Amino acid sequence: MISRWQWLLKHFFERLWVIALLYALLAVATIGLSSLLGPLLPDGLGVKLGAGALETVLTILASSLLSVVTFSLGIMVSAFSGAAGAVTPRATSLLKADRTTQRVLSVFLGSFLFSLIGIITLTAGLYDDEERLILFAVTLLVVLLVVIAIFRWIAHLSVFGLMSDSISKVEAAVREALKARMEAPFLGGHGHDGPPPSGAAAVLSPNIGYVCHIDMEALQTTAKANGLRLYVAALPGSFVHPGAPLVWVDGKAGDCAEALAAAFTIETARNFDQDPRFGLSVLTEIAERALSPAVNDPGTAIDVLGRAVRLLALWQEPREAVLQFPLVWVPPLRLADMMGDVFPAIARDGAGVYSVQMRLQKSLLALARISAPVFAAEARHHSEQALARAAPHMLPQEAESLHDVASQIASLPAGPLRQPM
Repeated sequence: MISRWQWLLKHFFERLWVIALLYALLAVATIGLSSLLGPLLPDGLGVKLGAGALETVLTILASSLLSVVTFSLGIMVSAFSGAAGAVTPRATSLLKADRTTQRVLSVFLGSFLFSLIGIITLTAGLYDDEERLILFAVTLLVVLLVVIAIFRWIAHLSVFGLMSDSISKVEAAVREALKARMEAPFLGGHGHDGPPPSGAAAVLSPNIGYVCHIDMEALQTTAKANGLRLYVAALPGSFVHPGAPLVWVDGKAGDCAEALAAAFTIETARNFDQDPRFGLSVLTEIAERALSPAVNDPGTAIDVLGRAVRLLALWQEPREAVLQFPLVWVPPLRLADMMGDVFPAIARDGAGVYSVQMRLQKSLLALARISAPVFAAEARHHSEQALARAAPHMLPQEAESLHDVASQIASLPAGPLRQPM
């Protein structure tokens, strides 16, 4: 599990301007490097190797890259707007964090800043011929990076912001969050599925919003320093307010309530990092939008169902929980909740679409066959619900086909629901 500061640092380096700032620092560092290495070069070498062309090259870079950056930012904003309108606004955060887009635009913007700083230092007369040669060599490296970035950008634009690309990014984010949760099903603490101990005191949320990250290390440190046992009440993705408990404290909390509340990062919107259910909800939202009368795209809903099966199938591979924080108890992530995030909404909005209903039943059958002890009970429940929703809208032959698949789900033996250990 990562600490709060590691989590904040991760999101810091996902911002577009960070790499651009590194390029600007490279320009400043090159000035010092040129001053150090220039005197070591033979006299006249800079003139022989064409360092006199440096200012021309930097001027071309600065003038052309400013247009490229402006054009590329316009494309990026258009992709965000298109994804928000055609897919879901919740997917735009993944587009903003797209590594290829960030790196390419950062190369363009950073190279522009590098060229601009280089022109300013040349105009100020800070270099002799040998020092200009060092800057010229770095400039050639920057030109190479720009050329590579242009080719990557051209290839990336063929898919960036499209429906399939956005859905794939959501699926990848859910898979990453779900695998991380499977590796640490209780976030590194003990499993706890029930009410807190009698007499435990609640630490209430100081803000209104969604829990986005829990710093388990901070909770453990505070609990150890004060002789406490902590029972987490709000998992990542939970909506909290000043009347909602974040954590229950078994012991004399003293003055550590503020420190315990600070371990919970509360934002105005959910994110994908520690919250697999949010990603599943976003996938479902994409399917719901596709099934609306204004869009009428059942194929996208069918695609989402297939992706949901791939993701939920990860749950049939339980991991043994590794105890890292022995003074913290955490409730489990429940399969029933995750399946409830996906299937009821699609069954409701696609009640009158036979292809969607059939794919939904087959998706549930696939999960039940992957692992009947894990999925069969919930698959049977959602199958029955979907049949009840679809019955008034289906022709007799269609209803019979749906019942045939549903009967296969019902015939599979359901064992006790298995949570990760």
